[in-house]
Amino acid sequence: MTSDLTSAPIPKLVRRLAIPAGTGFFFNTMFNVVDTWYGGQLSTTALAAMSLSFPVFFLLLAIGSGVSTGATTLIGNALGRKDYDEARLYLTQSLSFALLHSLLLTAAGLTLAPQIFMLMGATGEYLAHALSYMNVIFAGSSFFLLNYVMNAILNSHGNTQAYRNFLIGGFFLNLILDPWFMYGGAGVPPLGLGGIALATVSIQCIGVFYLFSQLSKTGSMPTFHLADLRPRWSYFRELFRQGFPSAMNMMTVSLGIFIITWFVGRFGEQAVAAYGIGTRIEQIALLPVMGLNISTLALTAQNFGAERIDRIRETLRVSLRYGVVLALSGTCGALLFGRKLMGFFTADQAVIDTGVAFLAVEAYVLPAYVFLYISVSAMQGIKMPIFGLIVGLYRQIAGPACAFPLLTTVMGLGLVGVWWGIFGVTWSAALVVIVYVTRTLAKLEKDIITL
Repeated sequence: MTSDLTSAPIPKLVRRLAIPAGTGFFFNTMFNVVDTWYGGQLSTTALAAMSLSFPVFFLLLAIGSGVSTGATTLIGNALGRKDYDEARLYLTQSLSFALLHSLLLTAAGLTLAPQIFMLMGATGEYLAHALSYMNVIFAGSSFFLLNYVMNAILNSHGNTQAYRNFLIGGFFLNLILDPWFMYGGAGVPPLGLGGIALATVSIQCIGVFYLFSQLSKTGSMPTFHLADLRPRWSYFRELFRQGFPSAMNMMTVSLGIFIITWFVGRFGEQAVAAYGIGTRIEQIALLPVMGLNISTLALTAQNFGAERIDRIRETLRVSLRYGVVLALSGTCGALLFGRKLMGFFTADQAVIDTGVAFLAVEAYVLPAYVFLYISVSAMQGIKMPIFGLIVGLYRQIAGPACAFPLLTTVMGLGLVGVWWGIFGVTWSAALVVIVYVTRTLAKLEKDIITL
């Protein structure tokens, strides 16, 4: 699983890596749907507390994404160079790096969570529910980050099946643990919303043991001692240099959602509800594409280490071709079935009409997301993660801050101006990314030939 990423046919490798990863993303999404459904069974307040917790929980996801991206890139590069000693060092240091960050996150989260939630307007029972959920999540943050890193290590070796299996198993186990911990029974007291969080943390804990067993089968870690986790600051610096921009890029997504929601909120609660439902439909449409991000990063990382820029080019071509076909399928689905899909989530006709108008524009943005996600993954694989952060700052913050007032107010388009603003900003970012990545790869290939 370590060498054929630089030699086997690219189309076969993309399918082998992307399909399991995409399947895992689907079950991870369904895992969250189950949590949300059970939270709603408790009370509206509990459900609202889970929603309030998402921006805070997003911090954990962003850190995990950053650490895993750095690990995949650096381990993949070392494997591509066939420097297995360095790959093993990055493997153990990535685990150590994740543990250190999880301890810091747990301490900061448990200390600051009450102030953060009160700043967001939570008081009384609302605050108590939010804390009962997030305190458990923060306490178990080490399991989340370790799983992120072990998944990254497995990805760098060309193994996306292990994490898929964990996510599928976790989904079905969650169906059992959520009601058990929430309502109590068999010696477990009723834990309410905290029980849903405990179920999630328990599954993550089980995942640590399962993924570690799968990691041992790669052969890249013939022996393991706790002393191997002793921090080596030169490796920590490189993991930080590769991972921090990726984490910050993910954080821009949260800021971008806030900016869009603020502009949409000026047109009333029904507009916000329509946007929220529309983005869920959009996310479901993009789920098949998400596995291509993983396969692109893993293939690019190893082939960059092997100085096979030609294979990186082919990886981009194949991944973009697959991704655009999948995205266009989503475009057709959103245009043909948008009203039915909106009606599945709400019976409010005004919300449905607004959501259909959103999807009528957003459906044509789906291919642009493919260009963005896959190209940024390729840039991360060639150790240029800062590029993704720059693109994220434009797409999520600078672009919307300029385009939305111009379209909604100056040009008088109203709410539709927000939808066209998203279209314009996203497509302009996608086109710039494609041009930049193409030129960067051409320059790298020229430099390698010169050497």
